[in-house]
Amino acid sequence: MTRSLDVELRCALGHLMHILDNINMKSDTLHPTKYWHRLDDNRIQCDLCPRFCKLKSGQRGLCFIRVCQDEQIFLSSYARSSGFCIDPIEKKPLNHFLPGTPVLSFGTAGCNLACKFCQNWDMSKSRQMETLAQSATPEQIANAAVQSSSRAVAFTYNDPVIFMEYAIDVAQACSEKNIKTVAVSAGYICDEPRIEFFKSCDAANIDLKAFSEQFYWKLTGAHLQTVLETLKYIKSETNVWLEITTLIIPGENDSQAELEKMSQWIFENLGPDVPLHLTAFHPDWKMMNTPATPKSTLIKARSIAREAGLHYVYTGNVHDKESQSTYCSQCQELLIGRDWYELSEWNLDRNGSCHNCGSSCAGVFEHSHGVWGAQRKSISIDQYQN
Repeated sequence: MTRSLDVELRCALGHLMHILDNINMKSDTLHPTKYWHRLDDNRIQCDLCPRFCKLKSGQRGLCFIRVCQDEQIFLSSYARSSGFCIDPIEKKPLNHFLPGTPVLSFGTAGCNLACKFCQNWDMSKSRQMETLAQSATPEQIANAAVQSSSRAVAFTYNDPVIFMEYAIDVAQACSEKNIKTVAVSAGYICDEPRIEFFKSCDAANIDLKAFSEQFYWKLTGAHLQTVLETLKYIKSETNVWLEITTLIIPGENDSQAELEKMSQWIFENLGPDVPLHLTAFHPDWKMMNTPATPKSTLIKARSIAREAGLHYVYTGNVHDKESQSTYCSQCQELLIGRDWYELSEWNLDRNGSCHNCGSSCAGVFEHSHGVWGAQRKSISIDQYQN
C-alpha cells in the first residue's frame, strides 16, 4: 500500500469512528448478513468483498453500511434509500436491454471502493445516515415499479454489492410482479457472494475502470483482477445481460496501448457482442485539476475497440449521435438511432434482427422500443400504495 493511500484510508476510518460515537444504532435498523467469520483475536472479518475488513464491535467497514455488532456483521441500510428516480434505461447505461423503457433507480449510502474521480460522491461517499432519506420495503419498491409503469428496477448511484441483502430481496419482490432488475456495479465482490448476488439480476453494467493494476490501486484502492473475474463469471456462468462502462480519464487510462489491451481482453474473454460504453470524465471529487475528456479521445478509443473486433461500442457524456447509435454487426445498417437518451430510428424486427440482412442483434429486445425518452423523474416512494 502506498503511503498516501494508507494515510487517506486511515483518516477515513478515523472519521467513521468519530461518527459512530454519535450514532445510536438500534437493533431494528440492522439486518443480518452471512458473509463473515470470526477471527482468533475476537474481531469479525467481512467476506463480502476483497477488502476483508476486520472489525471490532461497533466498527463499520470501509463501505460504511456493514457494521460489526454482537459478534456478527449487519447491514445498516436495509430498506433505507438515498432517493428514487425514474430514468431512461440508457442512462444506466444499457443500450441493448429493453431500449427506450423507464427504470426505477435507487441506491443507499457508502461504497467499497475509494475512487478519487467518483461522480456520485455525494451518495457513494456519504458518511451521514441522513443521506438515507426514504424508507422502502422490497414490496413497496416492486409496487412502485408496477404503478409507475417502469419495466425494471436499477440498483445504482452507489455500488449495490454492499447492500446485496436488500437488493436480492427487492429483486425477488420484483420478479413476482414481472419487473426486471439491473445492477450497476464496479464488480468488486468475492466469489461466493458474487454467485448469490448476480443470480438475482436480469442485467448488469459493470464499471471496468481501467486496464492496469496501477490505476486500480492508485485511484480506487482496489484491484483489477477481481473485476475481471466478475466479468468472466457474469458472461460465462449466468444469464445476466452484460454491458461494460469505462470512464476515460486524460493521462490515466487513455493511452492507445491500454485501450488496445483492454479491448482485446474483452474480445477474447467475453466475446464481440458485449457492449462497451466509453464515457467522458469531468472534474469531480478529488480530481478537480484533471481536465475533462475531449470528444476526440472518445472517438479514437471507440475506433480502437471496434478495430479489436467489438461489435457494439458507444461514447457517453458527449453529444454524438453516430457513436451512440447501434449498427448491424454484419451489414452495418443503422438499427437503433440515439440522440443522447432519445431513440429515433428503429430497424429491428420482432425477433431483434436487422431489417436489412436478418442478422441477430445481441441484446434483450421486444417487438418495439419504449417511448420514455430522456426524462428523469424524481419520486417519493410513499406516493405509491401497496
